[in-house]
Amino acid sequence: MQWSDAIGKPHRRYPGQPRIVSLVPSLTELLVDLGLAAALVGRTGFCIHPRDVVRRLPKVGGTKGFDRDKLHALQPTHVLVNVDENRREEVEALRDFVPHLIVTHPLAARDNLDLYRLLGGVFDRQAQAAALTARFEREWLALTTLAGALPRQRVLYVIWQQPWMTVARDTYISRLLAAAGWDTLPAESSRRYPEVDLPAAAAQAEIVFLSSEPYPFREPHRRRLADQLTRLRPDTQTLLIDGEMLSWYGSRVIAGLAYLRHRRTELAKSARN
Repeated sequence: MQWSDAIGKPHRRYPGQPRIVSLVPSLTELLVDLGLAAALVGRTGFCIHPRDVVRRLPKVGGTKGFDRDKLHALQPTHVLVNVDENRREEVEALRDFVPHLIVTHPLAARDNLDLYRLLGGVFDRQAQAAALTARFEREWLALTTLAGALPRQRVLYVIWQQPWMTVARDTYISRLLAAAGWDTLPAESSRRYPEVDLPAAAAQAEIVFLSSEPYPFREPHRRRLADQLTRLRPDTQTLLIDGEMLSWYGSRVIAGLAYLRHRRTELAKSARN
């Protein structure tokens, strides 16, 4: 049996003991949750979860600009990469010595199910992958059922300042928010992470979310921005949101779905009071 990765390359179950380097933080976490901690031999400096596992692993640099020589010295059988998070030319340079490059590119929450099957199949962790799938489906049903019972809302999801930047609707983050009944602004964009005129964009939104990553928005940022925006539209809420829960795929999406359900429930209750 074989499974295809994001670029259509087929992969078969690996018969030996794999040596895996993950160049994607969310995939590092997923591998651990699939029971593959012992097979991990390298990671990036951004691979921070779960801390008790990753702190023993050698770092090869960042998701971009990683150290090719350090990676080579680890003698990996597999390297896991992502279309958005790793540079193509750097990944291509690994083909000289890495037997198996697995390319990922989840674009929506349910793409994680294919990701579970792919890695579970290649590394003989089908039972663990099936367990993650079952947990995902429970949380997905709970979230989408809740979202279907509530009015949809327009939200502005801010990821950076100076310049102010947000997410387009063809991004993983926007599609996950849409599953919760939150439609991101702008409705159309030629760029996946567009710059915006914040006052103009926020004036169209019912909620402005300030993400904790990649820019680390905190409470002082929220208070200052809320003061500015309420002059334009008094009923617009300005709230902090956990960026990891929205942007990390893999096994983290299961907690992300639950997180969105709780946030949606809390805000619906506060609107009724």
